[in-house]
Amino acid sequence: GTEGIIDRNTSFAFRSIRSGKMQATIASQFAPVAARANATSSRVSQRVPGVCRIRAAAPATRVAAPVAGAPSLAIGSTFAANRALNVAVARQVTLKPQPARGVVRCNAQAAAEGESAPSGIFAKNPALETVMYFALWYFLNVQFNIINKQIYNYFPFPWFVSAIHLAVGLLIMTFFWTTRLVKFEKPDSEFLKAVTLPSFLHAFGHCLTNVSFAAVAVSFTHTIKTLEPVFSAVGSYLVSGTVYAWPVYMALVPIMGGVALASATELSFTWLGFSTAMASNVAFSARAIFSKKLMAKMSPLNLYNFVTIVSLLFCIPFVIAFEGSTLAAGIAKAVELKGQKEFVLALLKVGAFYHLYNQVAYQALGKVEPVTHAVGNVGKRIFVIGFTILAFGNKISTQTAIGSGIAVVGAGLYGWLKAKYAADTKTVKNA
Repeated sequence: GTEGIIDRNTSFAFRSIRSGKMQATIASQFAPVAARANATSSRVSQRVPGVCRIRAAAPATRVAAPVAGAPSLAIGSTFAANRALNVAVARQVTLKPQPARGVVRCNAQAAAEGESAPSGIFAKNPALETVMYFALWYFLNVQFNIINKQIYNYFPFPWFVSAIHLAVGLLIMTFFWTTRLVKFEKPDSEFLKAVTLPSFLHAFGHCLTNVSFAAVAVSFTHTIKTLEPVFSAVGSYLVSGTVYAWPVYMALVPIMGGVALASATELSFTWLGFSTAMASNVAFSARAIFSKKLMAKMSPLNLYNFVTIVSLLFCIPFVIAFEGSTLAAGIAKAVELKGQKEFVLALLKVGAFYHLYNQVAYQALGKVEPVTHAVGNVGKRIFVIGFTILAFGNKISTQTAIGSGIAVVGAGLYGWLKAKYAADTKTVKNA
């Protein structure tokens, strides 16, 4: 391992000092050690805890010193903390310090996490990073929902548009990988098998959500999807055996009651829009749970990128089965109404917003638990419901508005109680 390389070569350097055979400077002795250690560290830092990283040392001047009364040498290394070793080295040489010195630093936590220690404002305020992810997630999602609904008003082909969302995401992730803005992580065969289920759930949930968007008002679809914490709580129990305190489950009651109240008088209500939105809740809650487990094997951005690739493969058969016979005529009509350039640009824009907001959502999921992520999703829907009502001038009844409000308040209460009773959360069986 890296530690062995450091210890053997350092021991050799110190023996050379004591024997008086050292002809080069201390820096020249440490240079090959640092080079080999860093080369090895870059290969093992992702899996070996406590890996040491060494910064190259600036040249230091070797100055002979009397053996008697030589000052103690302070060495910036955890493996040179032995007092007897310091005294032995001090009897041979002293170093004239230069403006920059090499320092060996060990960061076990950074090595365990597979990355260097965080720095900057987010290191001091990690909560701020999470808040920024959620704010960006909300903004991108609002933009996506508005453009998406505008397309469905003249091109009602949700299965095809869903595939376009994923296809544009494929172009974006290819750009990120080729420019190295996002570091590519090569998946192994075990990961590819494990990612298949979350990818199918993502594809199925995404397509069903878009069917609902096309069938009813966007605000109503998002009202139904405030039920996602209910399915997430049930799914967490079924998959990992997680059981929350009873007040947490009681908070689900106003969510369900609010959605029922809003649905009863929704002016745009259709069973197709309602049922597909409910089914997407199940799919997305399960996707969040299984994706959380996969994040131990890959970063959130790369995980979502691979989920997108596999999801696109699942979407294509749906497009052919449900819209294949009428798709060509629908495209021709859309081009006639909007013009080819405007139609294509709208598809590219909505696909870009979709991919980016989901990338940010996966980043947020990496910071919190699945149920908390689901509650954050509810907060996002507050913004979406409000902005889409303003954008499209949708009319809603008083009862629908009250029901939506109750559902949103219930979701907020659920999140607060879950945090308050976190210590009472139990696992009744192994995942």
